[in-house]
Amino acid sequence: MALSPKELLNQLMQTEGAMCAALVDYNSGMLLESVGSGLDLELAAAGNTEVVRAKMKTMKSLNLNDDIEDILISLHRQYHIIRPLEKHDGLFLYYVLDRSRSNLAMARRKLLEAESQVTL
Repeated sequence: MALSPKELLNQLMQTEGAMCAALVDYNSGMLLESVGSGLDLELAAAGNTEVVRAKMKTMKSLNLNDDIEDILISLHRQYHIIRPLEKHDGLFLYYVLDRSRSNLAMARRKLLEAESQVTL
């Protein structure tokens, strides 16, 4: 079943510990869609765009012929997961979870499943 970006993000919010989620264009740094609360997602979209760009630049400099599956940022109270969309070049999902209430493995699996269902 194909999901719109909003439906996709709402599905991610069903995961235990989910705080917010966003779809971001890393070519422009623009927030395309978001759900949840707890962070300024416009600011997070712009900042995490720089994270993705830096990692891609580093991979290119190292001549790594590979793709980013996801980028995990572990904070004391939160997990931040950045997942570039394989089928939609230039876009990534940004997912924030409460570390004390979430299961990281389940959240990553949920992102993988959701990515396969999104239509743009």
